[in-house]
Amino acid sequence: MNANSNMAVLIDGDNIPSAHVKEMMEEITKYGNPSIKRIYGDWTRPGLNKWKNLLLENAITPIQQYGYTSGKNATDSAMIIDAMDILYSGKVNGFCLVSSDSDFTRLATRLKEAGMQVIGIGEKKTPNPFIVACDRFIYIEILKKKSEEKVENKDTNELIIDKITKKEIQLISTTIKDLSDDDGWAFLGDVGSLLQKKRPNFDSRNYGFEKLTPLIKSIGKFEIEQRENSKSRHKLIYVRIIEKHPSKAKK
Repeated sequence: MNANSNMAVLIDGDNIPSAHVKEMMEEITKYGNPSIKRIYGDWTRPGLNKWKNLLLENAITPIQQYGYTSGKNATDSAMIIDAMDILYSGKVNGFCLVSSDSDFTRLATRLKEAGMQVIGIGEKKTPNPFIVACDRFIYIEILKKKSEEKVENKDTNELIIDKITKKEIQLISTTIKDLSDDDGWAFLGDVGSLLQKKRPNFDSRNYGFEKLTPLIKSIGKFEIEQRENSKSRHKLIYVRIIEKHPSKAKK
């Protein structure tokens, strides 16, 4: 799906904080045109008051859903019903489900089965089943303006940026091997795409890097090469694993 494709954005107002909604909507436009934007919740509850001005500023339509029964999440049901109605209308090419609730796992799976691209947005507490059910999952915590990311307090900054672990480095290495030619080189664009398929929540911004290239450079285990592109002035970027050759035994 390209940026010109129509996308339905469905937000779980009971489960998502109102902070950084502007950044969230800007992020969504990278994947499609948000032609349908709806947020679900019981708007008689004081807890949703923070959303009201933001809805007008971002042209998001509020959908009233009363909680008729204690302990039952009526908002989830309303979102799921609307999602299926939109799917069968044939007006969109993809969906963005904004929630940290695993109850939408089956919905995401069903939409993908119907050929829709599914983008998920939620907090880092989002259960893994919902994350892996999406084509791509983006954490709300990284959708902040650059000025807000420059935090002087070191402890606070550590909460925003994760440290890349051996597990992620191994994932990158395996992905490069899956795509590499006889000389070990793999096109970085293909590497990024396959990483996303293997782990929908893999995002260089989680580790403090805007793009994949500087993240890979920072690890120190991979070699980067830029090549001329006959179709564009932009160079092609290739990557391969730096092989460690054992030292020759002394005679």
